[in-house]
Amino acid sequence: MHTDIDIHALMELVHQAGKLLYDREGSTHIRKKGRADYVTQVDMAVQGFFGEELPKRWPHIQFMSEEQSNAHLDPNAPMWILDPVDGTCNLIHDLGMSAISLALVEGGQVMLGIVYNPFNGEMFHAIRGQGAFRNGEPIHVSDQQELADSLIAIGTSPYQKQLAEGNFALFRRLFEVGADIRRMGTASLDLAYVACGRMDAYLERGLKPWDFAAGILLVEEAGGQVRDYQGNPLIPTQPSDMFAHNGPIGARIAEAVSLEF
Repeated sequence: MHTDIDIHALMELVHQAGKLLYDREGSTHIRKKGRADYVTQVDMAVQGFFGEELPKRWPHIQFMSEEQSNAHLDPNAPMWILDPVDGTCNLIHDLGMSAISLALVEGGQVMLGIVYNPFNGEMFHAIRGQGAFRNGEPIHVSDQQELADSLIAIGTSPYQKQLAEGNFALFRRLFEVGADIRRMGTASLDLAYVACGRMDAYLERGLKPWDFAAGILLVEEAGGQVRDYQGNPLIPTQPSDMFAHNGPIGARIAEAVSLEF
């Protein structure tokens, strides 16, 4: 990893950007990118903040973000991956479940990740090989072993309606075999909650790199596992399905349900 990156300085940048999100000024100025796919002035303000501040400090690191064209990027070179507002629909509806997600990818691996929800003040971060933390305190995935007692996070894209039939068949089965399911609409927080043990697993199809790059490092550094639906490791710069879990519950889910549809 770039040795000149001060994680505390980076977290302070994320905290500053979180004020833009918390104030929500411009969250009612909504533009639709597609069906149920929204972007607000807050998304653009947070992206603009990082687009200006990160190159000032680390000019040789590329910048991938949800709200820009990323066709020019070199996947083999160091890269920031940003979701300026993960959970834009939640923000529009004032649910307090939105986050900033920022990751650094080098050599095909996520080297550090930060997920920050300014509405409850929780900042999760992880550095490869150094563990995962919530507000500076170490976190670990749950020790849950019983599928019937597990809480499983689910996700489904509202602008990929063609996945609905397969998704909801899977969710029904997860609801039947687990204790309960939750859909929060913020992938980075789903992953953070697996990392800190609030959720025992999380499944979603068709995620983009900015949805999961920071979160997968949180889960891995907290002792969990992350794979796609076919059991392959994720490539952090490419879209993927998501199956994150604490280990034992992942094995139980794989035995109980089919992820091929």
